[in-house]
Amino acid sequence: MKKVMILNGSPRKNWNTAMMLKAAAEGAAAAGAEVEYIDLFDLSYTGCRSCLACKRKGAERPKCFWKDDLSPVIDRIFAANALIVGSPVYLGDVTSQVIGLLERLHFCALSYDDYSNYFTGKVNVGVILTMNAGKPWYELQYKKAMKDRFAALKALNGSFEILPACDTLQVNDYSKFDMGSFSEEHKKQMRAEQFPKDLEKARELGRKLGS
Repeated sequence: MKKVMILNGSPRKNWNTAMMLKAAAEGAAAAGAEVEYIDLFDLSYTGCRSCLACKRKGAERPKCFWKDDLSPVIDRIFAANALIVGSPVYLGDVTSQVIGLLERLHFCALSYDDYSNYFTGKVNVGVILTMNAGKPWYELQYKKAMKDRFAALKALNGSFEILPACDTLQVNDYSKFDMGSFSEEHKKQMRAEQFPKDLEKARELGRKLGS
């Protein structure tokens, strides 16, 4: 049975990113995979602290030795068949929890002898991004930046795919917020017409990585 790790990098456990990831989890489970779903905001951890324990002679590799909630998750990622990471895009970037994950995962797999990769297995990767920005802005401003941001996941030696969900609904009732730049009518139309299609794409991503 294949093992699929799903990591929610959003602080919102039941909104756009989480909905997409849970659809991916449904797809992976339907394909027969064992699925582990983690909300990163429930964990206590930081980015890489440059303790260099992973670079000591004779150290077990690849492994992050810092003792916090993320280190055992990194161990399970290296042991998985597939990884799906989700994040909203805030101010043009992913959340700090996802950045910390990428730092830790990449650095403990990186050789400082020749910049090769200590990890010799294969973990296929899917990235799900949700954002207020529309699809044209994603294509123009975010697409390359997000590919570069997640380049660290090449250390997992598998396939790599980014699935964006654009122009998402931020809140159920815009009248309660000072958010006059946005049209509630348009956002709710996108929620009704486009978001179900995005959810189905997430299910298909899960099925593909879980089969």
